[in-house]
Amino acid sequence: MKPAFTCLLKACLICLFTLQCLAAPLDFRTAVKLAAEHSAAVAIAAADQEKARAAYLEVRDAYLPQVVAGSGLGYTAGFPLSMEGAAPSIFNVTSQQFLVNPAQKWLARSAKAQWNAAVLAREDQRKQAIMDAALAYAELAKVTSQLQALVQQEQSAQKLVSIESDRVRAGIDNPVLLTRAKLDEARTRMRSAELEGSALELRTQLAELTGLPLQEIEPVTDSIPALPDDTAIDAAAEAVGSSEKIKVANEQSQATELRARAEHRQNWPALDFVSQYALLAKFNNYETYYKAFQRNNVTVGVAIRFPFLNFSQNARAREADADAVKAARQAEVVRSQVATEAVKLQTAARQLAAGRDVAQYDYELARAQTSATEADVEAGRATISDQMSARLAEQQKFDSLLDATFQLQKVEIQLLRATGELENWALARDSTKN
Repeated sequence: MKPAFTCLLKACLICLFTLQCLAAPLDFRTAVKLAAEHSAAVAIAAADQEKARAAYLEVRDAYLPQVVAGSGLGYTAGFPLSMEGAAPSIFNVTSQQFLVNPAQKWLARSAKAQWNAAVLAREDQRKQAIMDAALAYAELAKVTSQLQALVQQEQSAQKLVSIESDRVRAGIDNPVLLTRAKLDEARTRMRSAELEGSALELRTQLAELTGLPLQEIEPVTDSIPALPDDTAIDAAAEAVGSSEKIKVANEQSQATELRARAEHRQNWPALDFVSQYALLAKFNNYETYYKAFQRNNVTVGVAIRFPFLNFSQNARAREADADAVKAARQAEVVRSQVATEAVKLQTAARQLAAGRDVAQYDYELARAQTSATEADVEAGRATISDQMSARLAEQQKFDSLLDATFQLQKVEIQLLRATGELENWALARDSTKN
C-alpha cells in the first residue's frame, strides 16, 4: 500500500506543478483593462448614471400623456356624490399632460445636466480604477523583486551569523560582532515577513479590481510600460483642461442653477391638456336627479393655472438661488484643488527623481565596495565576514533603490491621472503590432 500511496502523491504533486506552469502570468495592460471593466466603484457609478438618466426621463415625459384607466363602482342612496373627485362610474379613463409649463422645462434641463454629471462621474471612476490597478500592479512587481532579492540577502545574513559564530568560538572576533550579525539576520527575516504581507494585500486588491482569482495574480515586471517625462509640461493647465472632477462640478453647478430658474418659474402660468371618459351606471340615481342622462360621457379641455400668491414657493426659489451660488463656488474650489494637486505632484516627481538617482548612486557605490572587498579577500587583506557584510549592505541598498524607484513611479502615475494622460499610457497598444 505504501508504494501505491507514494506514487499517487507524486502524481498529485506533478499535476499541481503542471497547473501552476500552465497558469499564464498577468501582464500589466490586461490587469488594467479588467479593472476598468470589473471595478465595483465603476459599477456603482454606472448605476448612478442610469438613475440620473431615469430621473431626466421622468421629468421630460411629463409632456407625454399620462393615462389612467379604472372604475368607480359604488352604491348610491339619494343624490350621487363623487368618489375621489369623480362621479361613480362603471369604467373611466383619464388622461393628462403638460402643454405649457415653464418650470418643468427648466427642471428637465437641470435633470439633463445631472445626467451629464453622472456620465462624467462614471468616466472619472473608470480612470480611478485604472490608476488603482496600475499602482497596485507596479507595487506588487516591486515587492516581488524585493522578495526575490531578499532570498540572497537572507542567505548572506545567515552565512554571516555562521561565520561570526565560528570566529567568536575561536576567540578571533568580539561577541558584539556576532550579536550585530544576528540583528541583521533578524531584520532580514522581519523585512521578508513585511514584504510577504504586502504582496498578499496587493494581490487581494488586484483580485477585487480585476475579478480574477487570487492565485492568478502573478505580475510581469517587464510588461509595465515606460513612463513619459512630464516634468516640462504645464501640469496645472493640463489638469484643469482634462479633469473629470472639474467637469462634474461644473455640470452639477449648472444643474443647480437651472433648478433655481425652475423654482422661480413655478409662479408662471401653466397649461395642461386633460381628457376624461366615463361609463355611468343607471343604479346610481342619475336619472332621478338630472334632467338629461346618458351613459357615455367625455370631457376634453385645457386646465389653465395662474399662480399669483405663494409665499412658500418664493422662499423655495430663494433657497434654490443660494444653492446655485454655493455650487458655483464649490466648482471653483474643485478647479483650484485640481490645479494645486497637479503642481504638487509635478514638484514631488522632480524631488523623487533626484532621490531615485541618489539611491542609484548609493547602490553602485555599495556594489563597488563589494567588489573591492572580494578582491581584498582574495589578497588576504579582508575576511569572509567582511565580504558577507559588504554583500548584505549592497543588497540593502538595492532594496532601497527599488523603494525609491517605486515612489517615483507612483507619483508619475498620479501625475498622468491628473493631466488626463493615464489611459493613453496604461492602455496604449504596442506600436510594433498592427
